[in-house]
Amino acid sequence: MTNRYESPLSSRYASEYMLKLFSSDTRYQTWRRLWVALASAERSLGLPITEEQIEDLKAHITDIDYDCVARREKEVRHDVMAHVYAYGQVAKSAAGIIHLGATSCYVTDNADLILYRDALIYLRGELLKVMANLSDFAEKYKALPTLGYTHYQPAQLVTVGKRAALWLQDFLSDLKEIDFAIENIKFLGCRGTTGTEASFVDLFEGDGQKIDEMNRMIAEEFGFEECFDVCGQTYPRKVDARILNCLSSVAQSCYRMANDIRLLQHDRQVEEPFEKHQIGSSAMAYKRNPMRSERICSLARYLMADALNAPMTASTQWLERTLDDSANRRISLPEGFLCADAILRLAQNVTDGLHVNEKIIERTVREYLPFIATENLMMEAVKRGGDRQKLHEIIRQCSMEATARMKNGEDCDLLSRLARREEFGLTEEEMQELLTPALYIGRCPAQVEAFLAKVKPYLEGVSGGAAEINL
Repeated sequence: MTNRYESPLSSRYASEYMLKLFSSDTRYQTWRRLWVALASAERSLGLPITEEQIEDLKAHITDIDYDCVARREKEVRHDVMAHVYAYGQVAKSAAGIIHLGATSCYVTDNADLILYRDALIYLRGELLKVMANLSDFAEKYKALPTLGYTHYQPAQLVTVGKRAALWLQDFLSDLKEIDFAIENIKFLGCRGTTGTEASFVDLFEGDGQKIDEMNRMIAEEFGFEECFDVCGQTYPRKVDARILNCLSSVAQSCYRMANDIRLLQHDRQVEEPFEKHQIGSSAMAYKRNPMRSERICSLARYLMADALNAPMTASTQWLERTLDDSANRRISLPEGFLCADAILRLAQNVTDGLHVNEKIIERTVREYLPFIATENLMMEAVKRGGDRQKLHEIIRQCSMEATARMKNGEDCDLLSRLARREEFGLTEEEMQELLTPALYIGRCPAQVEAFLAKVKPYLEGVSGGAAEINL
């Protein structure tokens, strides 16, 4: 514990990988790598920069004097120029060529694009682990009948695996959105103060091919195949909106799944993992609260709200640029990634240890199955000569009476009520023979199998399991 505020995303929830990726060291070392790439490209294209200067820059990528940066920024009120100054203090021979022809967004924006791409690739892997867990779960329980719900009221039977396949389908949609976002992240390159590359027109004496080659070389150094065709001083902020929308989509899917699990745990049908020494309540020692699922929902709400920052920023960029995006983006993008990371770690943990109480599910199915089977019972009675409309009315009357009895805390007696109506034409024993749950799950097993076959190619080489959660 410290005497200064620390984000819970850092202290409680996010992974070490994501914390390191968005650390000051990673960000500002990336800035220095970008300055090295710029100088190297400029030298190879004929500008008066020596190999010794390039080597001097390379030798000092990691030794950042943050105290020097802080003192200089307080003096000049410019973070990039403070870092240029600190870099020049250690790479002395290259001090005069650092940032040559560039504007601040060369390092700030390109570094962000690098970090966001790497973060998306990491989250993609974490999402696949959740999907692998759910795929195994859906396969295992594809044929286990369970009560379906519409409006959170008892409905026709489904299967436990079919319900998991619904969650998995949402995650597959998220995966495709992430893939699209990764594939469409382009590099800004070094484009100048208004995106015209005017400074490089001067440096390269009007040779546009050299300018294009310089940007191609720098982009390639960081794993990007192309730069944006046109830009202002910054890369288009709609990229941020697309990225946060992807993260919001993941949050939506995780929330939906976790909320379903919370509802089912209330009915004791399904339970999230609960450790041997875990305490559910400080007052009620018997409690088994769905803490992990609740935390997923809580963090997901934050992430969905956070995602609104990016479209508001993208829509208010004035002409070639404005600076009212900067402070917002410093918070909303990194925290969005840290939050998505935390949610997926929790989702891995829950889906790996999700426990199904089959006896409770069977009892619930048996309780409602007489109502669910009424259409089949009616069809059987029609086959025996009954009038469909009259049979429907008998079922309606008996169902209302049986429901009223159940609301009084008594057992369901629907079948015995129907059997007592001679015009229904079926004995209770005959009706019981039609109450096999597997007869009422439709094509659930086949639907699950067909869907999992589509998901399987995405999961090649992926191992699921549970992420270790801190608290």
